[in-house]
Order: sequence, then C-alpha cells, then structure tokens
Amino acid sequence: MKPRLKPGLPFVLLAAALAIVPWILRRAEMEYCLTQLTMSLYYAIVVLGLCLVMGYAGQVSLGHGAFFAIGGYTSAVLTTCDVSKWQTAAWLGWIKQSPFCIAREDLFGNPILTVSPWAAFFAAMALTFVVANLIGYPALRLRGHYLAMATLGFGMIVHKVILGTAFTGAADGINGVPEWNLGLGLTVSGKRPLRIENYFIAGGLLLLLLVLLHNLVRSRVGRALQAIHDRETAANAMGINTALYKLKTFVLSALMAAMAGVFFTHYTAGIGPSEAGAFKSVRYVALAAAGGMSSLWGVTGMSTLLNYMSLRGLFGSYDNAVFGLLLIGIVSLAPEGPLKPLARLVRRLAGACRPPNAAQPDAARPNNGLEGRPRHGAA
Repeated sequence: MKPRLKPGLPFVLLAAALAIVPWILRRAEMEYCLTQLTMSLYYAIVVLGLCLVMGYAGQVSLGHGAFFAIGGYTSAVLTTCDVSKWQTAAWLGWIKQSPFCIAREDLFGNPILTVSPWAAFFAAMALTFVVANLIGYPALRLRGHYLAMATLGFGMIVHKVILGTAFTGAADGINGVPEWNLGLGLTVSGKRPLRIENYFIAGGLLLLLLVLLHNLVRSRVGRALQAIHDRETAANAMGINTALYKLKTFVLSALMAAMAGVFFTHYTAGIGPSEAGAFKSVRYVALAAAGGMSSLWGVTGMSTLLNYMSLRGLFGSYDNAVFGLLLIGIVSLAPEGPLKPLARLVRRLAGACRPPNAAQPDAARPNNGLEGRPRHGAA
C-alpha cells in the first residue's frame, strides 16, 4: 500500500520554502533578487487562474493580460488622479469627508486628493467582474480556436484603448502610484526597506489562492469542471449547467488576474501598456502549458521560475528564444508537467533504496495455520 501524504503537508513545505528564501539570499548577499522574485509571484497568480480555466474547464483564454491591465490601470488611475480639481462638483465636499479619498503629495510635492488604494482595489475588482461577465457570456459559447480568437481580440482592444487614451498615460503608462497600506503594519511598496515584507505579501497571497483553488478542484465544483473538460456534451446530459460553470470559472480567473495587477502596480509604483499586450497573454498560456495545465503545483513552480529567469535577464536578448525552446522541450517530454515525472523518479529511487525485507511484507507475516487451507465449501 502506497504511503499517502497529509493534505496540508505540501502547503507547509511551500510556506517553509518561501520563508527560507530571503535568509538564503541574504547569506549570499543577493537580497536584491527579491524584487524580481516578488514580481514573478504576482505573475504566477495570473497563470494559476489560467490553469483553472484551461486545465479544468477546458477553455483557452488569450485575454488574461488584458484583465491584469484592467486591474492595474484602474487602481493606478484612481490613486493618481487629483479629484480636488473639480471644485464646482457638488459631491466633492462629501468625497473629501469620506474614507474613500486620501490627501497626499504627488511626485513634485504638491498636495492632491486621490482615491484611497483600498477603494481603488474594490473598484478594480468590480470593473473586472462586469467586463469578465460581458466578455465571458457570449465568448464561452464558442469552442476551440474560436474562443481563443475571441479572447485575443478582446485583449487587443484593451491594449489599443490604453495606448490611445490620455488619462491612462498612452504609451508612457502611469507612474507615481502610491504605496498601499494593507493594515496590520503591512504596506505594498517597492521601497528597499520593505523588500522582504513585500516578498512575503506576494508569497502569502499566492499561497492563500493556491489553497483555495486546491480545495475548489477537489470539491463538487471541481468534479463538474473535470467532467466538462473531458466530455462537455455528456456533462450537459447529466444535468451539469456547463455554461454557468464555465462562466463562473472564467470570471474567477479574471478576478485573480486583476488582483495580481493591482498588487503589482502598487509594488512597482506604475504600469505600462505592455502588460496588456497580446504577447503577455500568449506567454501566460505558454507558462500554464509548461507547468501542466491541470497541475496547480506545476503551474505555480514553472511560472515563478521562468518569469524570474526572464526578469533577471539571464538570457539577455535571447530570452524569448530560450523560453520557446524550454517550452517545446517541456511540452514534448513531459506534457503533464515536470512534477509528475519527477515524482515518479523519486518513487523509483525510494523503491531502489528500500531494504529487501521492506519490499516483501508478506514474508514477515506470521503463519497462523490458515494459509494453504481450502475455503469452506471448496472442492
């Protein structure tokens, strides 16, 4: 009988690994690497949500870069736009007294009144929820490459709107996004003294979402999604509302992408139009495929690793070429993701290192005189 791990043990090991990384980097005098690692963790959240759509609902979305940008740009616009310039607005007095706005200074030291980061976060989530439902309701009735083309077109529209709109900064993007005070002494900011703190914020958020999705895919909803992925027509015949399940999954993954966009924008103090580009969405899909579309752990690990290598510029101008070669190799040699072959290899090594007596438990079982006797009623 194969030994089974406790359900919470992988999460404990992941938390321990996340906790020990800053100590290792500090000992190696490479603490500056935490900046790119934190950004990689936020990108991994987008790919994790895409894993839910592709690996379990069986849908291909090429528009998650747009949802990432919607969340980031919504928060950036609201937290940098000075609402006090509308002096004649009747609602300005109420806004000033509400907790939704904060008074601060801009990059040049001028006093301004902007929307608070928490209010901007909820506004970004609400906007993403509405847009995801509007896009997902008609698009998810398509199948195969038609759905991919529809979501790709949506992403291209968002990218062009950002490039051609003045209040989004056009091609320059938005800078000067303020830090985000989460409470409990935690602040989302890219400042050097807060580097370790923000790493743990990103790691904690990723771990929390991983736990939630892990429980979701093993629930009744997860079994329904797996049935839709395998045979959608048969699942529909069994009474599963396939359209509703696919829509809810798409909206949930879009909200995860927008959440990552908001945190990423406040961490980097800005956002650019490249985050909504088609190449970003294609890269997210490629990362989900590299980690194994239905493997939450594989997608998380491969996305974090490959994004970190890319952000560190380890391959220079050949980054895209090396990324493509790695993707082809992983998909060709390990289509289920690298974790399952690695787990099989570990089990084989463990079996080879096991003592001979441990491999034959029946030989050590005491004979109570019943072995070899014919059963009652046997000829």
